[in-house]
Amino acid sequence: MATEIERKFLVSGDFSKEVYSSQRIVQGYICSQPGRTVRIRIRGEEGYLTIKGPSDEKGLSRYEFEQQISLTDAEQLLCLCEPGAIDKIRHLVHVGKHVWEVDVFYGANEGLIVAEVELVSEDESFEKPAWLGEEVTGDRRYYNSMLTKNPYTQWDND
Repeated sequence: MATEIERKFLVSGDFSKEVYSSQRIVQGYICSQPGRTVRIRIRGEEGYLTIKGPSDEKGLSRYEFEQQISLTDAEQLLCLCEPGAIDKIRHLVHVGKHVWEVDVFYGANEGLIVAEVELVSEDESFEKPAWLGEEVTGDRRYYNSMLTKNPYTQWDND
């Protein structure tokens, strides 16, 4: 069984000079119940079906299954998804021995920028870039599946 271990942070500084790759991602959820999600994603010209299980108590680890599917299938499956969609540009940044994924959101989540780093173990050390802000690992509001139901632009950000 594949396990995803990641830490998630808000971005509070300029990371743009460190980006080595960027790609648009559009995704929706066929199922976004607590403890399980079934996601359809189009990343560039490729389609993906992803199933995720519940997060552990810390919000660091969870089961993840991902399978590439045809772009045509992904486009058709997006039509079956629950209301709300994620539209973002994913930027990749090397920091130390890790690659950070920095997601800049658009549409209903405009203004939100989140950085994630995937780890081999929950206690693996990693270098934190200067542009990182508050850690939001385990904060369900920042799960993409939750952002489709409660978009960032509707939060009370006072």
